[in-house]
Amino acid sequence: MAKSKTAKRPKNTGTPPFADADSLKKQASSVLRRLKADYPDAHCALDYDSPFQLLIATILSAQCTDKRVNLVTKDLFQQFPEPEDFAAAPVKKIEKAVQSTGFFRNKAKNIKSCCADLVEKHGGEIPQDLASLTQLAGVGRKTANVVLGTGFGLATGVVVDTHVGRISRRTGLTTNTDAVKVERDLMPLIPKRRWVQFSHQMIDHGRAICDARKPKCDECSMKKFCPQIDVG
Repeated sequence: MAKSKTAKRPKNTGTPPFADADSLKKQASSVLRRLKADYPDAHCALDYDSPFQLLIATILSAQCTDKRVNLVTKDLFQQFPEPEDFAAAPVKKIEKAVQSTGFFRNKAKNIKSCCADLVEKHGGEIPQDLASLTQLAGVGRKTANVVLGTGFGLATGVVVDTHVGRISRRTGLTTNTDAVKVERDLMPLIPKRRWVQFSHQMIDHGRAICDARKPKCDECSMKKFCPQIDVG
């Protein structure tokens, strides 16, 4: 007898069922309540002892797992404890130290250039404003928001990584795929005081439940109100 195939969940590609701003805000409030209940202690998964270390770790985290970055930075920050140390080091030495994080040549180049600018233009200190941070090599809006929000407690925006973007679309909070546009959609829906924690909680939810390929919808605390957009 042939084995029966497991039925696949139909892919929902319809328009999110939030026809007006009030409905959308109500959905955002529901998401926020569940995140707060499920992940009250969510925090940045990168290991760091200072905003400078967080900046370097975040640059290295592009296309790399936080676990791998933490393994690398454990020795990296002993070799290069300050921006001056990176700025003065041969780029090949930095490449060797960060090689296992992937795209290591570009990352090493950016880190050296970034640290040189920190030393020359900011006295070796991390600037605490978005405009100055995004002028540094390898630092985009997402990285700047991480450093300012997690490193300094300054809510300058919502960090949108792959987890935040994916879950925001699945729950109907946005239809955009571009990270900047997703952030623009989320900022009016999320109270500013929650911007930093919201991203950490969404990331934890993405890792625990709302997986990119195999989301555990039946185990999800949001299943009663999540429209499961594009879940297949």
